[in-house]
Amino acid sequence: MALAIASTALSSLPTRELHKKISLGKFTTCLPGRRTSHLDATKGVSSVCEPLPPDRPLWFPGSSPPEWLDGSLPGDFGFDPLGLGSDPESLKWFAQAELMHGRWAMLAVAGILIPEWLGRIGFIDKFSWYDAGAREYFTDKTTLFVVQLALMGWVEGRRWADLINPGCVDIEPKVPHKKNPKPDVGYPGGLWFDPMMWGRGSPEPVMVLRTKEIKNGRLAMLAFVGFWFQAIYTGQSPIDNLMCHVADPGHCNIFSAFTLR
Repeated sequence: MALAIASTALSSLPTRELHKKISLGKFTTCLPGRRTSHLDATKGVSSVCEPLPPDRPLWFPGSSPPEWLDGSLPGDFGFDPLGLGSDPESLKWFAQAELMHGRWAMLAVAGILIPEWLGRIGFIDKFSWYDAGAREYFTDKTTLFVVQLALMGWVEGRRWADLINPGCVDIEPKVPHKKNPKPDVGYPGGLWFDPMMWGRGSPEPVMVLRTKEIKNGRLAMLAFVGFWFQAIYTGQSPIDNLMCHVADPGHCNIFSAFTLR
Protein backbone atom coordinates (compact mmCIF):
# COMPACT_ATOMS: atom_id res chain seq x y z
CA MET A 1 0.00 0.00 0.00
CA ALA A 2 2.83 2.40 0.88
CA LEU A 3 4.40 1.95 -2.53
CA ALA A 4 1.05 2.26 -4.31
CA ILE A 5 0.38 5.65 -2.74
CA ALA A 6 3.97 6.80 -2.69
CA SER A 7 5.19 9.44 -5.10
CA THR A 8 1.98 11.48 -5.01
CA ALA A 9 1.92 15.24 -4.83
CA LEU A 10 -0.27 17.83 -3.20
CA SER A 11 -2.40 19.59 -5.77
CA SER A 12 -3.17 23.19 -6.68
CA LEU A 13 0.25 24.79 -6.45
CA PRO A 14 1.00 27.70 -8.78
CA THR A 15 2.29 26.67 -12.17
CA ARG A 16 5.56 28.33 -13.10
CA GLU A 17 7.59 29.15 -16.15
CA LEU A 18 11.04 27.71 -15.50
CA HIS A 19 14.05 29.23 -17.16
CA LYS A 20 17.20 27.72 -15.68
CA LYS A 21 17.95 24.11 -14.86
CA ILE A 22 20.40 22.93 -12.27
CA SER A 23 21.81 19.43 -12.40
CA LEU A 24 22.56 18.00 -8.96
CA GLY A 25 24.06 14.57 -9.51
CA LYS A 26 21.34 12.52 -11.17
CA PHE A 27 18.64 14.84 -9.83
CA THR A 28 17.57 17.73 -12.01
CA THR A 29 15.44 20.60 -10.83
CA CYS A 30 14.82 24.18 -11.83
CA LEU A 31 15.05 27.69 -10.57
CA PRO A 32 11.72 29.51 -10.57
CA GLY A 33 11.13 32.17 -13.12
CA ARG A 34 8.12 34.36 -13.76
CA ARG A 35 4.80 32.99 -12.59
CA THR A 36 2.36 32.55 -15.41
CA SER A 37 -0.76 31.72 -13.39
CA HIS A 38 -1.97 31.67 -9.83
CA LEU A 39 -4.02 28.89 -8.29
CA ASP A 40 -5.23 28.42 -4.74
CA ALA A 41 -2.68 26.33 -2.88
CA THR A 42 -3.96 23.40 -0.88
CA LYS A 43 -3.62 23.86 2.87
CA GLY A 44 -0.53 22.06 4.10
CA VAL A 45 1.49 22.30 0.87
CA SER A 46 5.18 22.82 1.49
CA SER A 47 6.17 26.46 1.63
CA VAL A 48 9.84 25.55 1.31
CA CYS A 49 10.21 23.19 -1.65
CA GLU A 50 9.93 24.27 -5.25
CA PRO A 51 7.64 22.08 -7.39
CA LEU A 52 9.48 20.13 -10.06
CA PRO A 53 8.88 20.82 -13.75
CA PRO A 54 6.56 18.68 -15.91
CA ASP A 55 9.58 17.00 -17.54
CA ARG A 56 10.80 15.59 -14.22
CA PRO A 57 11.94 11.93 -14.16
CA LEU A 58 9.00 9.51 -14.13
CA TRP A 59 8.72 5.92 -12.92
CA PHE A 60 7.91 4.87 -16.50
CA PRO A 61 9.78 6.98 -19.08
CA GLY A 62 7.48 8.55 -21.62
CA SER A 63 4.34 8.17 -19.54
CA SER A 64 2.10 11.04 -18.53
CA PRO A 65 1.58 11.53 -14.78
CA PRO A 66 -1.95 12.08 -13.45
CA GLU A 67 -2.97 15.70 -13.16
CA TRP A 68 -2.75 15.68 -9.36
CA LEU A 69 0.92 14.67 -9.47
CA ASP A 70 2.43 18.09 -10.08
CA GLY A 71 5.89 17.47 -8.62
CA SER A 72 5.26 19.42 -5.43
CA LEU A 73 6.16 16.53 -3.11
CA PRO A 74 9.62 14.98 -2.75
CA GLY A 75 9.85 11.64 -4.51
CA ASP A 76 7.03 12.33 -6.96
CA PHE A 77 7.72 10.14 -9.99
CA GLY A 78 4.15 10.09 -11.30
CA PHE A 79 3.28 6.70 -9.81
CA ASP A 80 -0.36 6.34 -8.74
CA PRO A 81 -1.94 3.62 -10.93
CA LEU A 82 -5.00 3.24 -8.66
CA GLY A 83 -5.70 6.95 -8.44
CA LEU A 84 -5.56 6.93 -4.64
CA GLY A 85 -4.19 10.46 -4.55
CA SER A 86 -6.89 12.07 -6.66
CA ASP A 87 -8.62 13.43 -3.54
CA PRO A 88 -6.56 16.34 -2.14
CA GLU A 89 -7.35 15.62 1.51
CA SER A 90 -6.55 11.92 1.19
CA LEU A 91 -3.43 12.81 -0.75
CA LYS A 92 -2.17 15.06 2.06
CA TRP A 93 -2.72 12.26 4.58
CA PHE A 94 -1.08 9.61 2.37
CA ALA A 95 2.00 11.79 1.89
CA GLN A 96 2.45 12.27 5.63
CA ALA A 97 1.77 8.59 6.33
CA GLU A 98 4.44 7.51 3.86
CA LEU A 99 6.93 9.99 5.30
CA MET A 100 6.42 8.74 8.86
CA HIS A 101 6.45 5.05 7.84
CA GLY A 102 9.69 5.65 5.94
CA ARG A 103 11.34 7.31 8.94
CA TRP A 104 10.24 4.54 11.29
CA ALA A 105 11.46 1.94 8.82
CA MET A 106 14.90 3.57 8.64
CA LEU A 107 15.10 3.52 12.43
CA ALA A 108 13.93 -0.10 12.47
CA VAL A 109 16.52 -1.23 9.94
CA ALA A 110 19.28 0.51 11.88
CA GLY A 111 17.94 -1.00 15.11
CA ILE A 112 18.12 -4.47 13.56
CA LEU A 113 21.51 -4.27 11.86
CA ILE A 114 23.54 -2.36 14.45
CA PRO A 115 22.84 -4.63 17.46
CA GLU A 116 23.40 -7.70 15.29
CA TRP A 117 26.75 -6.34 14.12
CA LEU A 118 27.73 -5.44 17.69
CA GLY A 119 26.83 -8.96 18.77
CA ARG A 120 28.96 -10.50 16.04
CA ILE A 121 32.05 -8.56 17.14
CA GLY A 122 31.44 -9.34 20.82
CA PHE A 123 30.35 -5.98 22.23
CA ILE A 124 26.92 -7.24 23.31
CA ASP A 125 25.28 -10.60 23.81
CA LYS A 126 23.86 -12.38 20.81
CA PHE A 127 20.67 -10.52 19.98
CA SER A 128 17.83 -11.46 17.63
CA TRP A 129 15.41 -8.71 16.65
CA TYR A 130 12.76 -11.26 15.75
CA ASP A 131 12.66 -12.57 19.33
CA ALA A 132 13.10 -9.19 21.05
CA GLY A 133 9.56 -9.26 22.42
CA ALA A 134 10.24 -12.49 24.32
CA ARG A 135 13.28 -11.19 26.18
CA GLU A 136 13.34 -10.02 29.79
CA TYR A 137 13.97 -6.32 30.36
CA PHE A 138 14.42 -4.05 33.38
CA THR A 139 10.67 -4.10 34.03
CA ASP A 140 7.66 -6.15 33.05
CA LYS A 141 6.13 -5.97 29.57
CA THR A 142 2.85 -4.43 30.74
CA THR A 143 4.65 -1.43 32.22
CA LEU A 144 6.72 -0.99 29.09
CA PHE A 145 3.59 -1.16 26.94
CA VAL A 146 1.68 1.41 29.00
CA VAL A 147 4.61 3.85 29.09
CA GLN A 148 5.22 3.50 25.36
CA LEU A 149 1.50 3.90 24.64
CA ALA A 150 1.36 7.12 26.65
CA LEU A 151 4.50 8.62 25.12
CA MET A 152 3.67 7.67 21.54
CA GLY A 153 0.07 8.80 22.00
CA TRP A 154 1.29 12.23 23.06
CA VAL A 155 3.70 12.52 20.14
CA GLU A 156 1.21 11.26 17.56
CA GLY A 157 -1.47 13.57 18.97
CA ARG A 158 0.75 16.58 18.42
CA ARG A 159 1.63 15.39 14.94
CA TRP A 160 -2.05 15.01 14.10
CA ALA A 161 -2.77 18.50 15.44
CA ASP A 162 0.00 19.91 13.26
CA LEU A 163 -1.45 18.16 10.22
CA ILE A 164 -4.88 19.67 10.88
CA ASN A 165 -3.58 23.12 11.79
CA PRO A 166 0.01 23.61 10.58
CA GLY A 167 2.19 25.45 13.06
CA CYS A 168 -0.11 25.05 16.09
CA VAL A 169 2.43 22.93 17.99
CA ASP A 170 5.51 24.96 17.06
CA ILE A 171 8.12 24.88 19.85
CA GLU A 172 10.70 27.05 18.10
CA PRO A 173 12.14 29.62 20.56
CA LYS A 174 10.94 33.14 19.87
CA VAL A 175 13.89 35.51 19.51
CA PRO A 176 13.41 39.27 19.06
CA HIS A 177 14.16 40.61 15.60
CA LYS A 178 14.39 37.08 14.20
CA LYS A 179 11.72 35.71 11.88
CA ASN A 180 10.97 32.04 12.45
CA PRO A 181 10.57 29.76 9.41
CA LYS A 182 7.09 29.08 8.08
CA PRO A 183 5.41 25.91 9.39
CA ASP A 184 5.99 22.98 7.06
CA VAL A 185 3.97 19.87 7.92
CA GLY A 186 6.16 16.81 8.47
CA TYR A 187 9.36 18.87 8.63
CA PRO A 188 9.47 20.72 11.98
CA GLY A 189 13.06 21.91 11.53
CA GLY A 190 14.25 24.71 13.73
CA LEU A 191 16.70 24.54 16.63
CA TRP A 192 15.48 21.16 17.92
CA PHE A 193 15.09 19.21 14.69
CA ASP A 194 17.39 21.00 12.22
CA PRO A 195 20.12 22.83 14.15
CA MET A 196 22.37 22.97 11.07
CA MET A 197 19.55 24.57 9.05
CA TRP A 198 20.03 22.16 6.15
CA GLY A 199 16.31 22.08 5.46
CA ARG A 200 15.77 25.83 5.30
CA GLY A 201 17.96 26.88 2.41
CA SER A 202 17.06 27.52 -1.20
CA PRO A 203 14.09 25.52 -2.53
CA GLU A 204 16.13 23.36 -4.91
CA PRO A 205 18.65 21.88 -2.41
CA VAL A 206 15.83 21.34 0.09
CA MET A 207 13.86 19.36 -2.47
CA VAL A 208 16.97 17.28 -3.23
CA LEU A 209 17.50 16.45 0.46
CA ARG A 210 13.86 15.57 1.01
CA THR A 211 13.81 13.40 -2.09
CA LYS A 212 16.84 11.50 -0.79
CA GLU A 213 15.08 11.01 2.53
CA ILE A 214 11.90 9.60 1.00
CA LYS A 215 13.90 7.32 -1.30
CA ASN A 216 15.83 5.93 1.65
CA GLY A 217 12.58 5.56 3.56
CA ARG A 218 11.00 3.53 0.75
CA LEU A 219 14.10 1.36 0.53
CA ALA A 220 14.01 0.83 4.30
CA MET A 221 10.36 -0.26 4.15
CA LEU A 222 11.26 -2.87 1.54
CA ALA A 223 14.33 -3.88 3.57
CA PHE A 224 12.25 -4.46 6.68
CA VAL A 225 9.80 -6.65 4.77
CA GLY A 226 12.82 -8.58 3.47
CA PHE A 227 14.18 -9.01 7.01
CA TRP A 228 10.81 -10.31 8.14
CA PHE A 229 10.58 -12.90 5.38
CA GLN A 230 14.19 -13.96 5.96
CA ALA A 231 13.51 -14.56 9.65
CA ILE A 232 10.45 -16.67 8.82
CA TYR A 233 11.95 -18.75 6.02
CA THR A 234 15.56 -19.14 7.14
CA GLY A 235 15.43 -18.50 10.88
CA GLN A 236 18.55 -16.36 10.50
CA SER A 237 19.32 -12.69 10.90
CA PRO A 238 19.98 -10.34 7.95
CA ILE A 239 23.77 -10.30 8.36
CA ASP A 240 23.87 -14.09 8.71
CA ASN A 241 21.88 -14.37 5.50
CA LEU A 242 24.21 -11.93 3.79
CA MET A 243 27.27 -13.93 4.85
CA CYS A 244 25.67 -17.12 3.54
CA HIS A 245 24.92 -15.45 0.22
CA VAL A 246 28.47 -14.14 -0.13
CA ALA A 247 29.85 -17.60 0.62
CA ASP A 248 27.51 -19.44 -1.77
CA PRO A 249 25.52 -17.06 -3.97
CA GLY A 250 24.38 -19.86 -6.27
CA HIS A 251 22.44 -21.65 -3.53
CA CYS A 252 21.82 -18.98 -0.88
CA ASN A 253 19.62 -16.42 -2.59
CA ILE A 254 16.03 -15.28 -2.81
CA PHE A 255 15.01 -18.32 -4.85
CA SER A 256 16.27 -20.78 -2.23
CA ALA A 257 13.56 -19.56 0.14
CA PHE A 258 10.97 -21.31 -2.03
CA THR A 259 12.86 -24.61 -1.95
CA LEU A 260 13.37 -24.85 1.83
CA ARG A 261 11.69 -27.76 3.56
